[in-house]
Amino acid sequence: MVNSNPLQNISILGCGWFGLEFAKKLVELGYNVKGSTTTQEKLVLLSKENINPYLVNFTANQINAEPDFFDADALFICIPPKRSSLELNDYPIKIEAILNAAENEAKNVVLISSTSVYGDENKNVNEFSETNPDTESGNVVLQAEQLIKDKYPTNFTILRFAGLIGPHRNPGRFFAGKTAVPNGLAPVNLIHQTDAIGIALAIIQQQAFGRIYNACAPQHPDRKTFYTKAAQETGLTPPQFLEEKNTWKIIESINVPKSLDYTFETKI
Repeated sequence: MVNSNPLQNISILGCGWFGLEFAKKLVELGYNVKGSTTTQEKLVLLSKENINPYLVNFTANQINAEPDFFDADALFICIPPKRSSLELNDYPIKIEAILNAAENEAKNVVLISSTSVYGDENKNVNEFSETNPDTESGNVVLQAEQLIKDKYPTNFTILRFAGLIGPHRNPGRFFAGKTAVPNGLAPVNLIHQTDAIGIALAIIQQQAFGRIYNACAPQHPDRKTFYTKAAQETGLTPPQFLEEKNTWKIIESINVPKSLDYTFETKI
């Protein structure tokens, strides 16, 4: 059931590729948005976009932030784990520190997660499927998910993005010119930035907190078909894939169409 009082104050921790565009969309729609960055230079950019800028730095041991950043109707945690193995292992500790800082401040907390929590087990998976990650990053993301479940056992919200594509993430460049690329017949699991923002916005507008959402486009062409076409459309040399289907998964969503009644804008 949708609450009659619309949400107005949104905090976005991590104004990167997704977080910044999401914040800009919220401002455009009249929300009061606080956005965080770890660099002084980006504070100016946030201000120009009418996003209330906050410098938030966190290590595994502490968070340096003005406490009122976390005072919000909804806090979106939009920081993916770092790629280096040392910082990768610190990710769950950082998430725990953020959740502690937000406690009793943010009315709702949404963790932006990843479909990497599912391993490639040659089957279709949805929000009710068992998670069994087969990568290091998938493991630490799953640990972070468990932390928010423990903190908000009856009202945790987890938004799992599939592979993100869109502006400055042109899939035509991913494999362009490469040869003997493995697993050419395996299905892709992707979502365009437009729909990633659309689903996050729908959660706010409908106050549909307290669920896990798999955010992945419903089309799953094979890697060879999708990346060959993407390279050709970009004017790049198409990759050469091996005609094989070794390990794969298809990410499905029950909650996005059922609970949000969301229709995807961008076909994959």
